[in-house]
Amino acid sequence: MANLADLISAAPGDRTAIILPDSGLEITYSKFRDQVFSLADSLASLGIGPGDRVATVLPNGLPAIVSFLAASIAGTAAPLNPNYREDEFKFYLEDTSAKILLCPPDGAAEARKAAGGKIPVYSLEMDETGFVRIAGAGNGRKSPAPSDDGVALILHTSGSTGRPKRVPIRHRNLAASARNIVHHYSLAPDDVALCAMPLFHVHGLVASTISTLTSGGTVVVPSKFNPLSFWRTVRDCRVTWYSAVPTIHSLLLSRAGEERPAGCEGLRFIRSCSAALPPEMMAKMEAVFGAPVLEAYGMTEASHQMCSNPRPPGARKPGSVGPGTGVKISIMDAQGNHLAAGERGEVVIQGPNVVDGYENNPEANAKSFTNGWFRTGDQGFLDGEGYLTLTGRIKELINRGGEKIAPREIDEVLLTHPAVAEAVAFGVPHATWGEEVAAAVVLREPHPEAAILAYCKERLADFKRPKKLYIVETIPRTATGKIQRGAVAKALAGAEG
Repeated sequence: MANLADLISAAPGDRTAIILPDSGLEITYSKFRDQVFSLADSLASLGIGPGDRVATVLPNGLPAIVSFLAASIAGTAAPLNPNYREDEFKFYLEDTSAKILLCPPDGAAEARKAAGGKIPVYSLEMDETGFVRIAGAGNGRKSPAPSDDGVALILHTSGSTGRPKRVPIRHRNLAASARNIVHHYSLAPDDVALCAMPLFHVHGLVASTISTLTSGGTVVVPSKFNPLSFWRTVRDCRVTWYSAVPTIHSLLLSRAGEERPAGCEGLRFIRSCSAALPPEMMAKMEAVFGAPVLEAYGMTEASHQMCSNPRPPGARKPGSVGPGTGVKISIMDAQGNHLAAGERGEVVIQGPNVVDGYENNPEANAKSFTNGWFRTGDQGFLDGEGYLTLTGRIKELINRGGEKIAPREIDEVLLTHPAVAEAVAFGVPHATWGEEVAAAVVLREPHPEAAILAYCKERLADFKRPKKLYIVETIPRTATGKIQRGAVAKALAGAEG
């Protein structure tokens, strides 16, 4: 079993696969599988075959999950962020060679305009019983079973270091990643996962959804993250775990204050991924929510998870993303030599979940693979027990007179200041040093810039401490919560120049 059609076929049909808290609908595995394979047949009837890209622009919900699986079976799923603007949709629709576009019956106006009559647009409807179908499409043609080696999903890298690259993720990659997650967290049929992340990225798709369906468990899928109703949903649906980015954890902590929300008592663990989790936040979450917090490390090119801290009684180390989970992890220098424990270098990975390469991009592949190891572009080190600590993106390192500075280290110092809610450090051009250290912060309350800089001076070596502070209202992030460090640097340093 190394394709998605097989993975979703194992659970007993009478078990609950998906709960839609907004409507109160509960979908059994039998009904879920019926509509996935029926929709795959509809796509085949519309001319979709292996390798054909089916673009989707959908909010979180049953249609997003059913269409993803159906598209991966009939052809290749290409989910897109519903918040894109017309020009962005044009780029991604063209870049993925989308053959058709699936949208909700209402909305998605920018995506529909971007299709511009060149790409057929179909509406996905869900009836009152929770059955999803393509409006006006039959299913006279049977979709063949997918190949384990077929491309199930096409996504793009964030493009933070250049033009977005297409990442073709095969069925066998996704199956390996899902099984690694199921095994590492001991997911079982009685587990209930709440999907708080968008379903157009691997975090929500693989960690919360495919892994849970692989285990025969239940996925709770609100239409969007809502901190006001989150814990009520956790309580009412008897959620046993959820995965999210630190931004979401922070919002939930802010609302909870010091009081443990009702519903937390059923949580086996809380998972954090896709952005760095400050150790102080981890400690606060465990104190308030009363569940172990497991920081993980994932990326699109690894079909999501690569590392994670283990559940108790295994040791979870604040500031570390844990050991490899079914994935080989090593640290490599620029020449391709593997480094010893404690030495900093580039994180490299090997495993069945790792993609074979970027699509139609030999230059990127030549740079990204060394002797069968994929270069992540992240800097870090392994300790004696194989736990990985990330210290920054290699391309984001600040080079101050030859001193390489990991901006995350500065972020973490700033985040310990009681007045600082969010922080991002970056390099700005400097006539003498090449680059100097600056930082942007979002404040919880008014506080003098000089006092925060003095606070850093007490806690950081002179070459590391920020010399300039920008007080901003928001810090740009990607849809999965990653700080767009380059965008911050360009906007703030450019504005001053």
